[in-house]
This record gives sequence, C-alpha cells and structure tokens, in this order.
Amino acid sequence: MPKLYYQGHGSYRLTANDGRVVYIDPYAGDGYDLPADVVLVTHGHGDHNQIQLISQKSDCRIITNVEALAGGKHNAFDLGGGITVEAVEAKNLNHNPKKCVGYIVTIDDVTLYVSGDTSKTEQMKSFAARVLDYALFPLDGVFNMSLKEGAECARVVGAKHNIPIHLKPGALFDRKKADKWDAPNKLIIEPGEEVELVK
Repeated sequence: MPKLYYQGHGSYRLTANDGRVVYIDPYAGDGYDLPADVVLVTHGHGDHNQIQLISQKSDCRIITNVEALAGGKHNAFDLGGGITVEAVEAKNLNHNPKKCVGYIVTIDDVTLYVSGDTSKTEQMKSFAARVLDYALFPLDGVFNMSLKEGAECARVVGAKHNIPIHLKPGALFDRKKADKWDAPNKLIIEPGEEVELVK
C-alpha cells in the first residue's frame, strides 16, 4: 500500500508501492531524506515552496502552480506507473485562484484531494461523485478555512478519510484544534507519523 508521511503544517510526503516519492508543499518538519521523483507545489507562498529542502532524482518532475495553470486552465499530468496529478481550484481572500491550486493525486489507485491553501470552492461539489479516498484541509482559520467551514467542506467533498492540516500559523501542528474539528471520517495524523493509505 502507498504511504503518507506528515511532516507538519501543510507539508507531507507520499511513497508509492514501487518506492517512488512525491513531496507536497515542502516547508515544515523533517522527512526530506528520500530523493524525490515528484514535487508538487500549490502556490508561491514561502511556507509551501521550499524545494531546496529536497534531494531530487535526476528525472525528478517539479509541478508548481505555474505549470498547473499554464494556458489559463487547470492542467492534468500523467506521471506514469499509476501516478496522476490533476490541478483543481484553490482560492480565498488571501489566495488568488490565478496563482494557487489544489491537486487530486492518484497513487496506486488511491485518490487524495490535496487542497493547498483554500476556503470552500464551487468545484468541491463535483468531488463527491469521484468518491475520493482522502482529503486534506487547511484549518488555521486565519489565512484559510475555519474549523466550521472545513467541516462543511469535508461533508461536501465526501472523501472516505478527512485529514486536518495547516492548523496554526508558525506551528507544525495543533492537536487540540484537530480534536475539535467536527468532520466526518476524521483521521488525525501527527507530524512525524506515517500511515498506510487504503482504498
């Protein structure tokens, strides 16, 4: 089964069954020791794009919001071997939808909604029909959605597992806040913890 390692804040790492490694929004915590096959960046803010933390394989593919929004549309990428990445809408008062994205990532048939920094979007309504396996929501309530809005988003998206991240600016995690999140199918992962991803 593929695995997710949570580094903290909005940073995490996926490892495929064949050992390929995907980093998402590198910035916080540890766990940057595995060389990257793919790096995904949702937007250009400094707490999401510290690519220099990662050692990259010679054929590493880096996809940022620039590539994801090339041509003025949300693009999709087939990275081979069962890994696909589809850019989706991300926006709020602090994040311009022309410069920010989320992603739907498929890895070994497991699908994850990688929200990036966002509040509720119209596109989320379309995700329920896709029966996503995991969704990760930024819940700081300062730059992104509040716990209440995040719970509403989780219900709209309808993923099988909902993971709270990006809980407190300047901190890796806030367990008390995560515990308060009233979302269905909540899955709390602490920084430094790795979980197996299931269908």
